[in-house]
Amino acid sequence: MTLLPTASSTNAVAAQDPRPDTLVVADHQTAGRGRLDRSWETPAGSALTFTAVVDPELADHDWPLLPLAVALAVADGIRSASGLDVTVKWPNDLLLGTTDGQGGKIAGILLERVSGPGEVPLALIGIGINVALGEDELPVPTASSLAIGGSSADRTEVFAEVVPALATILDALRADPAAVLERYRSECDTVGREVRVHLPDGESFTGTATSLDRSGRLVVDAGGAERTVAAGDVVHVRPA
Repeated sequence: MTLLPTASSTNAVAAQDPRPDTLVVADHQTAGRGRLDRSWETPAGSALTFTAVVDPELADHDWPLLPLAVALAVADGIRSASGLDVTVKWPNDLLLGTTDGQGGKIAGILLERVSGPGEVPLALIGIGINVALGEDELPVPTASSLAIGGSSADRTEVFAEVVPALATILDALRADPAAVLERYRSECDTVGREVRVHLPDGESFTGTATSLDRSGRLVVDAGGAERTVAAGDVVHVRPA
């Protein structure tokens, strides 16, 4: 494990020499990245930020399931460490649990595929968890933290639960990808909700999220027309 006092991005550091089963942890990340190239920054000492480098040992067609599986693992770890209700919003955002699906975002995940030694495809699993942020420190109004949710868990306690949960879900994914996908379907809070989808090309539409396909894409009934979403922003419009 590499522990850095400061890093621009733990994924960027890990990408310099990616080797399986290594961890890069930053006490403070100054230029964190999220999905769709968004920036992600928090005050020093307030968030758990790290990257796990793994060989998923998956067939190419199962790689899209990896971010979904990681979301389940991080949710498991946070629940164990904090005792809070955590829900999964497609594809891999973690929210404080609420009945209306509008809980603040407490964690984000960024996966990148790189070539390791011998050109073996490796996954950089970047994880950022808001642990000790106060209301006045939130990077965006839609964010939250474990402290705001009422948990006294610190970053070390969360890390100690998330890392083994990640190892467990990766073993399960290698053994039975379909079973992990089915678990995700059953736990994803987005399924069954009315959603507004913003696609990377600027198009947006609303509909009801009905399921996930075999590749983990969100299936949305948009006025009787079934659409599948592989990437984009999904907003929970109202409860299921």
